[in-house]
Amino acid sequence: MSILGLKKKQPKTFKVKVITMDAEMEFSCEVKWKGKDLFDLVCRTVGLRETWFFGLRYTVKDTYAWLKPDKRVLDQEVPKDSPITFNFLAKFFPEKVEEELVQEITQHLFFLQVKKQILDEEIFCSPEASVLLASYAVQAKYGDFDTNFHKPGFLAQDELLPKTVSIQYQMTADMWEEKITAWYAEHRGLARDEAEMEYLKIAQDLEMYGVSYFEITQNKRDTNLLLGVDAQGLHIYSPNSKLAPNKSFPWSGIRNISYSEKEFTIKPLDKKKDVFKFYSSQLRVNKLILQLCIGNHDLFMRRRKVDSIEVQQMKAQAKEEKARKKMERQILAREKQMREEAERAKEEMERRLFQLQDEARLANEALLRSEETADLLAEKAQIAEEEAKLLAHKAAEAEQERQRLEVTAMKTKEEKRLMEQKMREAEQLAVKLVEQSERRLKEADHLKQDLTEAKDAERRAKQKLLEITKTTYPVPHSSLFSDFACESPPARLDFKDSDMKRLSMEIERERLEYMEKSKHLQDQLKELKSEIESLKLEEQQQQQASLYNLHSEHIYKCSNLKTLQHKLGLQETRSPPQSVQLNSVFIWPVYSLHHW
Repeated sequence: MSILGLKKKQPKTFKVKVITMDAEMEFSCEVKWKGKDLFDLVCRTVGLRETWFFGLRYTVKDTYAWLKPDKRVLDQEVPKDSPITFNFLAKFFPEKVEEELVQEITQHLFFLQVKKQILDEEIFCSPEASVLLASYAVQAKYGDFDTNFHKPGFLAQDELLPKTVSIQYQMTADMWEEKITAWYAEHRGLARDEAEMEYLKIAQDLEMYGVSYFEITQNKRDTNLLLGVDAQGLHIYSPNSKLAPNKSFPWSGIRNISYSEKEFTIKPLDKKKDVFKFYSSQLRVNKLILQLCIGNHDLFMRRRKVDSIEVQQMKAQAKEEKARKKMERQILAREKQMREEAERAKEEMERRLFQLQDEARLANEALLRSEETADLLAEKAQIAEEEAKLLAHKAAEAEQERQRLEVTAMKTKEEKRLMEQKMREAEQLAVKLVEQSERRLKEADHLKQDLTEAKDAERRAKQKLLEITKTTYPVPHSSLFSDFACESPPARLDFKDSDMKRLSMEIERERLEYMEKSKHLQDQLKELKSEIESLKLEEQQQQQASLYNLHSEHIYKCSNLKTLQHKLGLQETRSPPQSVQLNSVFIWPVYSLHHW
């Protein structure tokens, strides 16, 4: 027997390419393999134990189909390409993701698939919910937010929002990133599996989550409708609305679903309700609808039963794994915190070391400077002592000069007081003279008025006498008329003239006396003013002389100090001496003497 005869015939194989949500795998399958064999191989490769949610989907013409587990792969209507391409996807969705999804890999695959459906707008999501979901997706991908690493623009390459949401609002990519980052910063401390679970918990409340839609017609009227199959039951929608169903049939209320070629019949559990029938034109689609109805109903009934031993073990292992990971995260966080504290302490010690080194360097420099200036300081102390003695001597002289100036000031004040007293007396005398002059003027006015009245009376008497003489007596020059006319009136006229002369003389005499007194008073005031001016001039000269002496002494002292500083090699900044000018200003009252 030949060696070739001992060799067994190798089985024929075909290539299969399986695409999951985050990887691609290629397998070499035997021709006799059924769909279950390939599916189990994929699940073992991925490490998935919750296999009842998933299936292998392939494309047939204008629709898709799921690989049947109990039929050979090549006997189904799979593509004839090499390799044959399958998509490993979730076929059925849980009612409550937190309770039903046990394994982390299961959660991750569901997260990736639901996220893709939302971004591809197969599941409608509002803008607010989209931003929140995007923040959890960023947390799952990048971990905790860190301002040192996550700079503005780090999300530029990530697809996080549906296109309609981005277009619906007039917002730039930077503005959307700012909104997502604001939510992302609040998710600190969430691990990847926790962030993905939070994402799924929000997504499961969306209206189109986990629903498979098919076009149907109702009865023979050919009314176009949509049939939705999900974990809750069957739903009938209008063609233009996939959010709110017109009618729903929950699995708990369905007694039976029958299928005959293109006709489906839904029989409610309540026999009083009408039977609902609908039609689907494609046989392949009808088989797919039936598969989804059977699978979702089986899972619905399975959830209402006690978990199997396998599921219980998986949940226990998952619980232990979560506890272990939580403990590891806590230990890691504690170690990270301790490491950060140690790094901060190290930085503080290094900073303190640098600070101490700088202080030591400065102290050494200060010590060198102090040693270099020790001799100069001793010489400076000696010169300062001599300068102190000189300044003490100058201070004593300045004190004597101050006392002399105080005595001079006291004398000046006394003289000023006497002058002010003389001025007050002169002022009082001037006031008295003014009063007397006013009184005399008033008397002169009265006398002038009396004189005027007397002249008026005399004129009236003369007029009356002339009138009498003209009207009563003839004009002949008789002795009686001559006596009367020549003696009586002239006697009266002589009397009035003497009074007037006497009054005029008295007025003139008083005016002359008044003028002499006024002139004498003016002379006295001029003498007082000249004496005051001379005293003011003398006082200013004395003050200027004393200020000049003090200024000279100050300049002399400053020159001595500058000489000492030059000797000591010191540089001091002093403000230049400011000359002070003292002006003694006396404000004298000015009096106006009227009628002089």
